[in-house]
Amino acid sequence: MNWEENMFYKFLRSTVRIIFWIINGHLHIHNSNYIPEGNYILAAPHRTWWEPFLFAIAAKNTEFVVIAKKELFKNPIYRFLLKKCNAFPVDRANPGPSAIKIPVKELKAGQRSFMIFPSGTRHSDQLKSGVFIIAKLANKPIVPVIYQGPLTFKGILKRQNVEIRFGKPIYLDRKIKINNENTPILYAKLENAWQELDNEQNPNFKYIPK
Repeated sequence: MNWEENMFYKFLRSTVRIIFWIINGHLHIHNSNYIPEGNYILAAPHRTWWEPFLFAIAAKNTEFVVIAKKELFKNPIYRFLLKKCNAFPVDRANPGPSAIKIPVKELKAGQRSFMIFPSGTRHSDQLKSGVFIIAKLANKPIVPVIYQGPLTFKGILKRQNVEIRFGKPIYLDRKIKINNENTPILYAKLENAWQELDNEQNPNFKYIPK
């Protein structure tokens, strides 16, 4: 990670924070004390396209590496911005080894964390199991987080409340095998963590995929 890239990331994050404060001003962050020392894997159910920006703001000084669909990198402007935001391209239908190797390498380096949305129809089962493979290989905790708030940008502009709630880190047993038998068990544990956070924040919140 070179100094110029790090500064550009911080500049973008600060700019987004200011813009969001101007257009909405109602970002509420809960349980940030659950964020562990060092780097980690931030895992969330995917609900809106602006979540990654808000999670990056909510996590304060954490710098993230993220996955982006490879099609976005075909546009030179998007490619420039995505790379500056530490994004790397992945084919969602066939993620391939890079979807594992790059996050593991970054996490082991100890400077950046990894943000992933291993849920919903936008991702394959490979990415759903990938979060646990990455956690095991890098020996890093998974921090569950959820977004509750407007599901349309019009709601953001109407200054509706936006809630970000972090959960307690999930540490994997280094001896556990990530296979067809254990992956559903682990994923159910992660989903339960998301559900508990939703219930703590607002049990009446309903996410309706569009």
